[in-house]
This record gives sequence, C-alpha cells and structure tokens, in this order.
Amino acid sequence: MTRKSLLTVGTMMVALYFGSLPAAAQTGVPAPPDSRALLHALEDAFTSVADRVTPAVVNVSVKAKKGAPGEGGQTPENEQRFREFFGPELYERFFKRRAPREDTRAAGSGVIVDARGYILTNAHVVENAADIEVRLSDDRKFVAKLVGRDPKTDLAIVKIEPGANKLPVAELGDSDKLRIGQWAIAIGNPFGLDRTVTVGIISATGRTKVGVATYEAFIQTDASINPGNSGGPLLNLDGRVIGINTAILSSGQGIGFAIPINMVREVMTQLIDKGRVVRGWLGISIQDLTDDLAAGFGASGKGGVLVADVMKDSPAESSGLKAGDIIVDLAGTPIKDVTELQKRVAAVPPGQSVAMTVLRDRRPTKLTVKVGEQPGEETIVAVAPKGTGFGVTVEAPTEEMTQALGLRSGAGVVVTEVAPGSVAESAGIKEGDLILEVNRRRTATVDDFKKAVAALKPGDAVPVQVERSGAGRQYVVLKVPSKP
Repeated sequence: MTRKSLLTVGTMMVALYFGSLPAAAQTGVPAPPDSRALLHALEDAFTSVADRVTPAVVNVSVKAKKGAPGEGGQTPENEQRFREFFGPELYERFFKRRAPREDTRAAGSGVIVDARGYILTNAHVVENAADIEVRLSDDRKFVAKLVGRDPKTDLAIVKIEPGANKLPVAELGDSDKLRIGQWAIAIGNPFGLDRTVTVGIISATGRTKVGVATYEAFIQTDASINPGNSGGPLLNLDGRVIGINTAILSSGQGIGFAIPINMVREVMTQLIDKGRVVRGWLGISIQDLTDDLAAGFGASGKGGVLVADVMKDSPAESSGLKAGDIIVDLAGTPIKDVTELQKRVAAVPPGQSVAMTVLRDRRPTKLTVKVGEQPGEETIVAVAPKGTGFGVTVEAPTEEMTQALGLRSGAGVVVTEVAPGSVAESAGIKEGDLILEVNRRRTATVDDFKKAVAALKPGDAVPVQVERSGAGRQYVVLKVPSKP
C-alpha cells in the first residue's frame, strides 16, 4: 500500500471518529493536505492522555508472606485459574509457584484515584502480601498498606502517605456510556516495562463467563494488555479511567479485559469506608438452566436459574426456597442467567426483603426472601456436565466412605461404578458422586434409588441431583434411551 493510500485510509478512520469525511476521501482521490491536521489531532489526543495520566499510574511491588503459596501469593485454586486463563507458557514464566524466599516479589500496576493516597489495583496483585511498595513515575517510593481486597471482582485498594507532597490523580469516567468501537488506551507495567502505553478500541462490553471473577461485566479491548498490566487503567480519549485492566485471554491475540469503572467505583467506596464489600446473600448454590435441564424440570420459555442446593439456616431456607426450584423473577424483573441473579442479589442491602417467583413442580410460586449478608467466601457450583444417559452401581455410604470422599452428608447413595458408554457416564455422573434424588424423588437408600430408576420411562430426560467432593451439590440431566 502506498503512502498516499495509507494517508487516505487513516484520514477516513479519523474522520469517521470525528464525525466528518472529506469529499475527496469519499471519491477515492488522495486526501487533501489539511487531512494531516486530522491525523495530528488524533495523535495529539493520544499524547495528551499519556502526558496527563501516566504520572498517576504506579508500579505496585509485592513481597509475599513467608510460607504463602506462589509468587504474588497465588493460592492453589487461583493458580489453576490463572494457568488456564493466561496459558501454560505465560503462567510458568510469571506466576509459577516457587519456594518462598525473603526477596520473592511480584509486580503489577495501579492508579492513584484520590489525593489522600488511595490507589486502585487488582486483588490478585496484592494477595498474601507481606509488604507492598509503590513507585511513582518520578521514582518516589512509598510503603503502602492494604486497605481492602475484593476477590469477587478482583479489585483492591492500597494507600500511601504522601505527607505534604501532592499526588497526581486520575479522573474517573462513566463506563455505562461506552460504545463498541471507541478508542481505548491502556497504561501499565507489562513485563516490568514501566508506564507502557498501548492503544486499541472497545471490542465489547458486559462480557461475562470469562472465568476470572465471581461478578463479571468486563470491558473487552484489543489495546495490548500483558502480565504486569494488572491493576492499571483503561482510558478514553478524554483521559478518564473507564476500567481497571485485569486479564488477557491466552488463546487469542488482542483480547484483554478490564473491570468497568462504574462497578469499580461501587467497590472502591465500600473498601475505603469499611475495608470490605457488603453484599446481599441468599445461601443457595445455583446453575444456569440449560435446554436439557429445562426439559427435565418441565420449564418452558427462556431464562431462569436452577437452585441446586439450599444451605442450612440460610435466608433462602427461611423463605421456603427449595432445591429444584427455578428462579424466574426477582423484585418484578425477569432473571436471565446465573450472572444476572448473582449481581442483582448482591446489590440488595442485607436485611431487605424482596419478592421472588420460582417454578416449582412446573407451577409458578411466589416467595418473599429476606436477604442476608454474604459471608467472606461463597460456594461456587459448576454448571452441570452435558450428556445423555444410565448404568451405575450404587451402595449405601458408610461414615468412613463419606469422610474419605469429602462429602458433606450421607443422605443418598454413593456411585461405586459407572459403566463405560452408559447414559450415566454421558450425563456426567462419576464414581464417588452421592446421588440425592432422581427425577425429584429422594434416594436416601438403595431401595429408594431402585424405585426411582424403575419409574423412569424410555425417552425421559430427568434431573438427577448429585453431591460431589469439591463442587457441592448440582443437577445433571439423565436421558433414558428410547426403546428401539
């Protein structure tokens, strides 16, 4: 492509952004000389943002607590999560677990958001930190203290004491106004390269099920983000922070994620005021309602969330919510999926009552739930494995067997064998699973299980509730083969 062609294309891109397109460019004629002004205007916008915001971007260096697992304090669960997300090569290089040393440090990014010394970063950057050091763009160094972490959004606040020194502060924007295709500018310290500025666009908004945090509504961008960028700002052309960079997708190029600043603002306020985030809580394990599960429970229509388990003495139990209920409405608004229900319940102040509609035995049931306060950690239940089918050997669990398998209770039958190629294997039932019910019939004994199975008809697709070590309770769908 010639220099003139490149200039024409560049002019068209810039003109589209600024809302005008020279007539010459529309006809394919080389752009007039004044088109260079448009290119320089865009260039000036980028440099202006970099000049203004880079001083507020900091390097966050963390020394892990002695005996803490992993560089940067990674727990075994987070280790696996980051290995899958970043890919084995990057993980081994930057996050690999090592024997703790006095000088073991991990580095990330942060952005100053308050002149009093409050700095936003990622929760995983400061996890298990023994001490935190913050270095500014002018090479000033400060010892920082952790104000609070929120692993469920992967956000954290640390604070430095600037004394009489004035700190540069980044201005926060409004992520609700973002549009796909807008420019995005990322600043951070990838691979230890301080204050690296990269440019791209907003590729998508509201991304969920990425697998990085519990509460997700990520901004996706192709602005280059790499290990070390974590905690740094994503900015618009006005130089306002629209997100906090948190992760990349290792299996693709140009796919990075940032936590939207409006979500950040809510978490940040609570962390500064209380040192923790208070969220509403029901005390249930939930999973998305797949087509197979919907058929098994006789549910019609789109949306809804399946209750896989109700915790003892929880707000859900007190309200009468039961395992097998399908939550279709909360406070008068339809529920689409697990992510939506989690975010909406979390936003309800503890102690407040909300109306809920569930499908129970194929009929709508109205409930009123008094929302509680979410504990520090919550049980996450995986989506039921996909599959079609039966063929298991079960037996009554002994106390020793229950303990050995790490099961919560013995109120069911333990799967001791799954026939290869069987419908049970296809459904995702595994050896060691505790089967609690089949097609809504409790299976407290082997006889109960045999009766429940005997009642199944060819062609049935029925829900089976299982308890699995490390995963809690969940439903899978068992499809009974039709007779030939």
